[in-house]
Amino acid sequence: MARLYIVPTPIGNLGDMTFRAVEILKNADTVLAEDTRTSGKLFKHFGITTSLQSHHMHNEHKTVDAIVSRIAGGETIALISDAGTPAISDPGFLLTRACLKQGLDVECLPGATAFVPALVNSGLPNDRFVFEGFLPAKKGRQTRLKALAEETRTMIFYESPYKLIRTLGDFVTFFGEDRPVSVSRELTKLYEETLRGTAIEILAHFEEKPPKGEIVIVVGGAGGR
Repeated sequence: MARLYIVPTPIGNLGDMTFRAVEILKNADTVLAEDTRTSGKLFKHFGITTSLQSHHMHNEHKTVDAIVSRIAGGETIALISDAGTPAISDPGFLLTRACLKQGLDVECLPGATAFVPALVNSGLPNDRFVFEGFLPAKKGRQTRLKALAEETRTMIFYESPYKLIRTLGDFVTFFGEDRPVSVSRELTKLYEETLRGTAIEILAHFEEKPPKGEIVIVVGGAGGR
């Protein structure tokens, strides 16, 4: 049956790819990929020969209508991102919404996403949490941080290694030096590492040892337990 499949892909370790994900990608008419070069390596590893089409944040607004029309016409299309689950800080939301508005079937497979292992591994409360993704780079950043200073749930952020020091410094300023923080980087990869401590301790560590790799930050809520 024609539909849009949202297919998670490994965040590092290719062994985390599910059998069902491989089957869906092999049988789809087309696979939409954030970066066809990155996805090409994944396809080669699993022997997937389905055609790839570029679908990323810079072109998704222009291509959504055409993709919806193809699904409405009977095609099965799968969407993947470079790593993890599409639409989680990656393209996917616009296409999903457009398909649903047209009454088309959308199915999301369970699978890899970076924030879940980082949250569970942090040792911070995970019964209630809020996913913030990337903080605003400029406009609205301070306003958001001031609002989050009163958030009582555990908070999850994504960050690049180049901006980690700035973000940790902001946490010290707005959340306090003693706020519990856990930083996970290179999850599922060879040099996977999780550091836990207070905001000031984690900041000092990375000021001395500049970070590398993909990063997830987990921060305890205000008045945490």
